[in-house]
Amino acid sequence: MPSTVPSTLDGWWADPSTEYAFVGFSYEISACKPQAQLTTDFKNIRNKFNGRYVRIYGACVEKGKPMVTKAGYYDTVVAAAWEAGIGVHALIWFGFNGGSLWENQRDTLYTSLSTNPKAKFVTRIVQFGSEPLYDSVLPAATLASQVTAYKKKIAPMGINVTVSELVYGFQTQSASGRKAVLEAMDNVHLHMLPFFSSKASTGTAALPLVKGDIEYFMKQPGAVGKKLYMDENGWPSVTSDGVSANSKAAVASVSNEQQYFNLLDSNCAYFKETNGGIAWFFHIYSDDQEPGYGLYSTSGKAKFTFAPKTSC
Repeated sequence: MPSTVPSTLDGWWADPSTEYAFVGFSYEISACKPQAQLTTDFKNIRNKFNGRYVRIYGACVEKGKPMVTKAGYYDTVVAAAWEAGIGVHALIWFGFNGGSLWENQRDTLYTSLSTNPKAKFVTRIVQFGSEPLYDSVLPAATLASQVTAYKKKIAPMGINVTVSELVYGFQTQSASGRKAVLEAMDNVHLHMLPFFSSKASTGTAALPLVKGDIEYFMKQPGAVGKKLYMDENGWPSVTSDGVSANSKAAVASVSNEQQYFNLLDSNCAYFKETNGGIAWFFHIYSDDQEPGYGLYSTSGKAKFTFAPKTSC
């Protein structure tokens, strides 16, 4: 990063076509880790793995107030990302229990984006929810209108807005509702979790499932030609609450988790040449953020060797 904050975003972000293959990790923030820990982890993502981005997951809320975002915490994320030299895909988190948390998230994030001079030079994309359609937190038309309104609000900052969602989340909607949300999104953030497919077997054999979900969006009205990121993307190493296979052949194991990411890495050319370049994240940084999905175990050691291609 430069020693002083630039005066313009002109030429700041790389062309989206250069963003393909591995681009970073999802990183869960509900533990409200201090800036020093965020900086250490973000630097590791940037320097050890050549990650371009951290995709924020979850929310840091006030203790005892689950519907209130901890004031200024996104500024802490921005400060850590600036020091680490990494970009951020921010998140307006809806939670799992309904309620008004998302409205508080929406408004406090805007405060940070509009008042922190470094924020727009760190924040590339705002995700308007993580599986909000699958969780039925808002009607599709309402979600689309919220995305559109937020896009207009932050347009001067050069930040894209999207919805982070499963294919199935869109499939549950009417054609008009699905199209409205997809048209509102600047790009597509796709949850790629092939372990849960009824056709799943091993991590090594998951490519047809991956391609099937990608091709779904490449053909959908409102999504055709839009940049695609596989953000909540992974294979669990263990089962836990809410993590159970829909195929008897699918096994949650460290071996299958490693096989899945090796599969993505070995198909770098496909991700480079398809749809103008498709980028993927590793979901998630550590098992202490979401059990079974992390590269790092709860002891802080990598579960397997991971040295992904960032170009080919």
